[in-house]
Amino acid sequence: MADSANSKNYGVPIYGAGWVPPSALRSAVEPSADDEKDDGDKSSSSAPGNYVVLAGGGGEGNSGIRNALIVAQFDFDSNVLSDEPVARLGTGGDLPYRMAVHPGGEGLICSLPKSCRWFDWDFQTAESRSLGLRSSEKVLEPLDDVGQQLALTFNNEGSLLAVGGEDGKLRVFKWPSMENILDQANAHASVKDLDFSPDGKFLASVGSGPCRIWDVSKSTSVASLTKENDEIFGYCRFAPINDENQVLYITTMRDQGGSISKWSSTTWRRIKSKRVVRDPICAFNISPNGKLLAIGTIEGDVLVVSSNNLQVQNVVKKAHLGLVTTLKFSEDSRALLSASLDSRVRVTIIKEEKKSGLSLWIVILVLLIAIAVYYAASNGILPLELNSILK
Repeated sequence: MADSANSKNYGVPIYGAGWVPPSALRSAVEPSADDEKDDGDKSSSSAPGNYVVLAGGGGEGNSGIRNALIVAQFDFDSNVLSDEPVARLGTGGDLPYRMAVHPGGEGLICSLPKSCRWFDWDFQTAESRSLGLRSSEKVLEPLDDVGQQLALTFNNEGSLLAVGGEDGKLRVFKWPSMENILDQANAHASVKDLDFSPDGKFLASVGSGPCRIWDVSKSTSVASLTKENDEIFGYCRFAPINDENQVLYITTMRDQGGSISKWSSTTWRRIKSKRVVRDPICAFNISPNGKLLAIGTIEGDVLVVSSNNLQVQNVVKKAHLGLVTTLKFSEDSRALLSASLDSRVRVTIIKEEKKSGLSLWIVILVLLIAIAVYYAASNGILPLELNSILK
């Protein structure tokens, strides 16, 4: 697959991806006191643009593919990803498998084969003010030598960090103190996905068996969402809008394909389920405005789904050559970042449905038909039987 403006191959299989928060970017353009003194009346530099951060590599061994964290730039106006990464930070023999970007712009946490490591944003002081990453001096001692962690997520405020391991252990820490407030050894046989509710009160975890709901403040499980028949739960996301109609979305797999189920967060009962794709779902996310869901398949397809009625709104067939490993919406919900084991990264601009336009064409069509029928009836063109009925 050849490169296009919004799809680039950065040379390493990608396992994790995210957008750099605007709060992190703003700090890159805020002039220091010395800069203001030197510049006098000159205006400050413009924002450096939009960046995405990627994690991946060839893993252990001599595959020849380096393990690294990669930063690339994306231009919304032209819908173009940078041809080459603007920064690359190698992680040696450790594959950066999953990552979570801190919502406050502090940096990011990445899971490596045996531990988790923190990385800081590195802002260049040159005129270009480009963005990079550097290894942090901060050591996450509670996550040192804990084995492979398969799921990492912060709550919306960035004050809590949840981590789920390949060994089935679930941990929740206060951030940045790393005080442990939940430690469950057998949450699942293996923890596959995690997500906080918008208010940070609940945490949903998915692995083998049912989806479990945890009351974070009480450090206890308060509900188990059971599967139907041959269902297999895959991924979970709370609707980001905190209101009385709060819901949780879970992807499920059956023989007939991939579905999305919708659950109430007050009764923890299933509201509805709908099959959306024939192929297994291997990536899932929800837009920050709560209106859209995104799924990626093992065939490399990317689908955008309405969160309201679970109708598919947009399909990008063969967005990737390999299975989709991760999906992330931009903060303004305008774009969807997807990545794959094929080393390709893609940004898809979300096009809003133009329902009013479609409705207008329907009205026009009905009016034209009515005019045609009236004309035909008036001139005796219609069959006698139909003509008498209309009169």
